[in-house]
Amino acid sequence: MNTIQEKINKSFPALKEKFGYKNLMQSPRITKVVISAGVGSFKDKKKIELATDRLSRITGQKPSTRGAKQSVAAFKVRQGDPVGLQVTLRGKRMNAFLDRLIHVALPRTKDFRGISKSSADEMGNYTLGIKEHTIFPETADEELKDVFGLAVTIVTTAKSKEELITFLEHLGFPFRKSEEKR
Repeated sequence: MNTIQEKINKSFPALKEKFGYKNLMQSPRITKVVISAGVGSFKDKKKIELATDRLSRITGQKPSTRGAKQSVAAFKVRQGDPVGLQVTLRGKRMNAFLDRLIHVALPRTKDFRGISKSSADEMGNYTLGIKEHTIFPETADEELKDVFGLAVTIVTTAKSKEELITFLEHLGFPFRKSEEKR
């Protein structure tokens, strides 16, 4: 099994003909991976600490807490209350996380048929929504009472959506074979 870094290093020759790259630096690279989780529904401080602990186990890095920007009386949220957790991964931790995501976590998802190509934006970023954090092996299966979702954003230097999709396919991301209309 090739690692993500080995596949990134081999991406230039593979994508060179299709996109007409003349220089190695034109080839897309992954700059960072941002993992975020909303914890606004967790009113208990212990649940927020539990989510922080699980996210730090999954990513190998302590998440930073994001506070509410405004007070909203209807949701009983005050300015500065913790509403989210965020981790930014770069370098070796980023590559290790992407390896685990592609080869371990996504195949463990219930009824997994591939990820959607429509989650890519025109700026060269891909955002993947994960409904349950329990697909990662770092979280114990007996702790299923407080399940939360994650958003994984992969920031690349790709110039277009087509370039991004081709690059991620080369890295081994399991896209759906046929994109069904909804």
